[in-house]
Amino acid sequence: MSRPTDKDDPNMTESKVALITGSAKRVGATIAKKLHAQGYSILIHYNRSKTEALALTDSFNQLRHNSAHCIQADLNNMDDVVLLAKEAVQPFGRVDLLVNNASAFYPTPVTESSQAQWDELINSNLRAPYFLCAELSETLKENNGCIINMIDIHAQRGLPGHPIYSIAKAGLEMMTKSLAKELAPKVRVNGVSPGAILWPEADLTAEAKQAIVDKTLLGKIGQATDLAETVNYLANASYVTGQILAVDGGKSLYSH
Repeated sequence: MSRPTDKDDPNMTESKVALITGSAKRVGATIAKKLHAQGYSILIHYNRSKTEALALTDSFNQLRHNSAHCIQADLNNMDDVVLLAKEAVQPFGRVDLLVNNASAFYPTPVTESSQAQWDELINSNLRAPYFLCAELSETLKENNGCIINMIDIHAQRGLPGHPIYSIAKAGLEMMTKSLAKELAPKVRVNGVSPGAILWPEADLTAEAKQAIVDKTLLGKIGQATDLAETVNYLANASYVTGQILAVDGGKSLYSH
């Protein structure tokens, strides 16, 4: 979709525009808050978290008029993915930054996994990010834009009990490097590989939490703000592309 050219169009904005998938809550919302504070207009994508998405959108618009818009899409549905890309360009006439943050995550023991699990984990973690990049490539090129993919340190060393998730994230890592070549020189493409950032929404025992901390060189888990700061850095790192930055407190170096 081409950008509007009428200077008086109320939808036009001089601010850069960021689309963050899965940004109604948790890490995605923290990234959105950081980018909004940096002057970005924000496109909040959500699937089922409508209440949180609307509340976050309202809070941004109260801080700065007409600076946020939310869009619903099920990333398991290709029609929704294509529609999300089309709708993302409409509110502000452009997209400068795409953060592929949305992710399904749950265990899939290899002897118990199903095709439905395969489809959901591959679709949310790999297929949707790829086609969002493809569909938004024109506006990103027009604006010398940037793509940042939220990967995982387990893309390189599979997480036990989570083979499909690990496979999907490994694909996302290669997608990051491949698209950095495909979309250069106009669009930069980088990745962030989180380690233990926040505790998962599923309850963990105190022993399980301590086991995770014990395998982190810095002796603590990270916070969503650590990822938001890294995304903001990569969004502004004009001579960095095709790189994947681990934000894991040294967990990926732990060898015993």
